[in-house]
Amino acid sequence: MKDKDNIALFIDADNAPAKKIDKVLSELARYGVVNIRKAYGNWKNACLKSWEDILHEFAIQPVQQFDLTKGKNATDMALVIDVMDVLYTKQVDIICLVSSDCDFTPLVTRALADGKFIIGFGERKTPIPFVNSCSRFLFFDDESVQVNKPEPAPKNIKSDTRLMNLLRQAVEAVEEDDGWAKLGAIGTHISNHASFDQRNYGFKKLSDLFASIDLFEMKISNSSQMWVRDKRRAR
Repeated sequence: MKDKDNIALFIDADNAPAKKIDKVLSELARYGVVNIRKAYGNWKNACLKSWEDILHEFAIQPVQQFDLTKGKNATDMALVIDVMDVLYTKQVDIICLVSSDCDFTPLVTRALADGKFIIGFGERKTPIPFVNSCSRFLFFDDESVQVNKPEPAPKNIKSDTRLMNLLRQAVEAVEEDDGWAKLGAIGTHISNHASFDQRNYGFKKLSDLFASIDLFEMKISNSSQMWVRDKRRAR
């Protein structure tokens, strides 16, 4: 992506921790400029008190949405309407949704159909359909890997069948005749295929993730290009 992509940030304050927004903005700065910053919620609700100083500090526009029916809130609908408005009226390259609410999955699908790159942030409890629908999704809850602050990977990482299949399929898709595949091409294939970020598994770089799994072997060519091969191909 170009260095100065225009980014629109939409925060579901009812389903996102205020203390993590600095991490979100730090991550988004890697992609471009966050021109639109909006947070949605019923700001009369005492549960959102922690957001008050954050909104001012990071120049985030609060969007008031009253709870129209007891036990329900209209925040989701207001956020969806604004995202759709942006799709049709603004020059935006990336849309970021901060929420752990699966209800936004159809919205992500629609924005992807318009060619937008969708970045999601949420807690580890975020339903898988929402996570997988985003172009990239990062977890930021206290018990999981922190954005831009990786922790050691779980010891049972090889038991994650979905991850192992994803990595193996990516290597196979871009490998050369001898089974070796360029790491850069693997990363590109994965990003085009699924919502994935190695930091969610505790690794800063994709190469670190591959190196931690004894199912793969790695080498560096004379041009300093890193290569990966599924050990099954070496037999």
